[in-house]
Amino acid sequence: MRILLDTHLYLWWSEDSPALPLKARNLIEEAETVFISSVTLWELAIKIGIGKFEGNLTDLAKNIQASGFEELPVKVAHTIILPQLAFHHKDPFDRMLIVQAISEPLQLITHDVTLVKYSPLVFLV
Repeated sequence: MRILLDTHLYLWWSEDSPALPLKARNLIEEAETVFISSVTLWELAIKIGIGKFEGNLTDLAKNIQASGFEELPVKVAHTIILPQLAFHHKDPFDRMLIVQAISEPLQLITHDVTLVKYSPLVFLV
């Protein structure tokens, strides 16, 4: 299975946090490929800038490759799908992760129950 991690799951993995559900840990460890979207780092950069998150963006970026994950850039094909997406969720970062999952296709692994409304490609842990 090829999976895309939602931002909070990537953070929990990076921190080896006990908040990371066992189900998510197993999916990550068994996945053929794990992707981290550039949207995730963009979101964290903004949160660091406004004081909503304390972390080292350089370390988080380096951890993508160190974890054996692949970076998923935002492509024009992803943005084209965005206007067609239902408005179940207002968060622009989550909306872009959804369209990336649909476009690639990838299983989006999340802890956000709202995202399940979008697609069977969203997997709640």
